[in-house]
Amino acid sequence: MARAFYTAFKTPPRLPNEPWLHESLGHSISTIFWGFFLSSIIGVPLGILCGTYRFFSRLQEPFIEFFRYLPAPAFGALCVAILGIDDGPKIAIIFIGTFFQQVLVIGNTVRKVDPSLIEAAQTLGASGWKLVRRVVIPASITDIYTDMRILLGWAWTYLIVAEVVGTMSGITFFINQQARYRNFDNVYAAIAMIGIIGFFSDLFLAWLGTVLFPWKRRDRARSKKAKTEPAKPITASATELWPEAVEPVVTEALVHDKPEIRANVAG
Repeated sequence: MARAFYTAFKTPPRLPNEPWLHESLGHSISTIFWGFFLSSIIGVPLGILCGTYRFFSRLQEPFIEFFRYLPAPAFGALCVAILGIDDGPKIAIIFIGTFFQQVLVIGNTVRKVDPSLIEAAQTLGASGWKLVRRVVIPASITDIYTDMRILLGWAWTYLIVAEVVGTMSGITFFINQQARYRNFDNVYAAIAMIGIIGFFSDLFLAWLGTVLFPWKRRDRARSKKAKTEPAKPITASATELWPEAVEPVVTEALVHDKPEIRANVAG
């Protein structure tokens, strides 16, 4: 299997019309990209609107709640009848499998925005699109980005099902062909390649998130530093902040009850 990671890329296909392994992987990545990209173009704005305005939530979410329980592969025959046998139905299956979940997850994330931020913005005169653009989106963008990373992994789980709809293609075609030839080492290697590509793409997106949202990295570092540093005594912290207010309490109240402190203060 470890050897197949190398030989599968170097071994030419048995038939002239069959794709190489790298061509199959590229085709699968392209299918995932377009399906998830089209889903995000519609799902992210709709999720933000559903999470911000109760009107959109009541209008859209009952239908989305219904459709999200319908299995995406069940639409395979309809997608082939409408979109043909090439890549169209494959992209549509991934779109159906991620869109409805995307709207609900992002809507729930947007609802977690601190209400005091929205109330403060409304007090200052923000409303409508300005409220969404200047308050809601900046306050929830990092959590939305994390949701998108998780949902992208969801899209990968629909890949094998999507690529058998219509004309079989991509990494699914390679896996089935190698299983037919009983090259099971190549089958295991191809399955592992899907996991490796998904894993490293998620690592790349995690790194990209630290570049796009540097304040999140600073908040994480500040939180980690606060956990490692020992907590200061309450009296010492209060003395540093308000020495004039705290000093009489320490010298009068505590000294009255503790003889040893009275001796230290007198000294």
